[in-house]
Amino acid sequence: MKEFEGKKVFGGIAIGRIFYYSKVENQVSRKKIEDVAAELERFEAAKEKAKEQLGVLYEKALKEVGEMNAQIFEVHQMMIDDEDYNDSVKNMIEEQELNAEYSVATTGDNFAEMFANMDDDYFKARSADIKDISERIISILSGTQSVSELTEPCILVAEDLAPSETVQMDKTKLMSFVTKLGSSNSHTAILARTMNIPALIKVAIDPEWNGKMAIVDGNANKLIIDPDEATIEEYKIKKEKELEQRKLLLTLKGKETVTKSGQKVNLYANIGNVSDLGAVIANDAAGIGLFRSEFLYLESQDFPTEEEQFLAYKKVAETMAGKKVIIRTLDLGADKQVDYFNLGNEDNPAMGYRAIRICLTQTDIFKTQLRAIFRAAAYGNIAIMYPMITSVEEVLDIKKIVAEVKAELSETGVPYGNVEQGIMIETPAAAVISDLLAKEVDFFSIGTNDLTQYTLAIDRQNNKLDRFLDIHHEAIIRLIKLVVENAHKEGIWAGICGELGADTELTKTWLEIGVDELSVSPGMILPIRKLIRDSE
Repeated sequence: MKEFEGKKVFGGIAIGRIFYYSKVENQVSRKKIEDVAAELERFEAAKEKAKEQLGVLYEKALKEVGEMNAQIFEVHQMMIDDEDYNDSVKNMIEEQELNAEYSVATTGDNFAEMFANMDDDYFKARSADIKDISERIISILSGTQSVSELTEPCILVAEDLAPSETVQMDKTKLMSFVTKLGSSNSHTAILARTMNIPALIKVAIDPEWNGKMAIVDGNANKLIIDPDEATIEEYKIKKEKELEQRKLLLTLKGKETVTKSGQKVNLYANIGNVSDLGAVIANDAAGIGLFRSEFLYLESQDFPTEEEQFLAYKKVAETMAGKKVIIRTLDLGADKQVDYFNLGNEDNPAMGYRAIRICLTQTDIFKTQLRAIFRAAAYGNIAIMYPMITSVEEVLDIKKIVAEVKAELSETGVPYGNVEQGIMIETPAAAVISDLLAKEVDFFSIGTNDLTQYTLAIDRQNNKLDRFLDIHHEAIIRLIKLVVENAHKEGIWAGICGELGADTELTKTWLEIGVDELSVSPGMILPIRKLIRDSE
């Protein structure tokens, strides 16, 4: 039995076996082989297994997201049998006597680059598909496991996880996350908080742990490998006590989020996709304060259509039955990359071409999303908020585009609803001119994750800077206070949707400042409600 220290991003206890996830691209090496026939047989067997996996994924997607979204897995099955692709791989194995992993990786890179350089948009989009099928085959050949193939409840251990990887997971099989890298504001951490499961970062992980029994103690910041029976029994008792405490919190369901002195706060939930709705309902959120719409793009192999987006937004609006649903327009770029957007590499992506800057540059993508949102608003209480605003001019440009979208919908007779429009305060620039911005919008939602990194000049994805990251820095608190005051002067409301909204050390501070709304991960709704109800 061994113990390893980590840093908590969400508390709790998990007891189960480890699923060690290793990125395939880091493991491919060029090797000479002796038995060509055996290597060809390995390649063919890996292909067949890949097609079987894709068949399972197709059936799963068919049930969960419909035939249109499931078709990509059928396309991938056909691409695996592409004659040119197969000839290239086999030629490298036979003529150069190279291992199958390297042959597939090289062929995949060559074909992906070829498609990416084509003029036709359809073929350009196939570049990402080639990479996908190649990585799947290499994963099988090298014996590594894919995050999309979790078959039983497990503790997921990895170097790090990108947003595009977390969206593939079967969330019902995840008991806990443990990563070597990452930060408290990483998307893996956000997912853990949304799912209400324990998670640790900064752990010295080891591939040899795969399949071993383990205990994650998120409360004590530690991971226990190969625990003995006595330790397992001890933690089972602790977990039972945890569950009892959660049951006590359930008595707060249906009760108002109001202090003893009568100060009311709207307590909403943050979600990444439609599948999170169950947690929102179970934890009795008063609404959805942040629907991260970019996950619709991360989950897709191509630009999601207006109809696909409309159906997702409509389902959320209908399920929330009149409660407010605030949809953030796509916030891609920085650490959230999507191949088919072809955003390119940037020296400083966190401060680069991202979020509203993409929308105001590629207005066709923006208009498609806005049309879907306005249409869905006919079925519920939907509001929109725009991320990464830095100027009044950007807001005025957005208003012009919105007016065009509404005019187009009216002309074609498509029904749409009235939508509150707000902006996210994520930059010091927006905070400083919040008095001017408040005259142009219906509400402010403060994104403290980005506001913190931009104010402190600290990249929140850079692990070397953790010791300098003070999330309670007085500058952050002062900016939030300024934003709330300026909002109230213009008669609009101001909320917090960043991770500081769920920071229990700051709950009383938000009450003192007069924050109108807190949007947090579903699992934090009831604990925050208790804190507010216990406050004077």
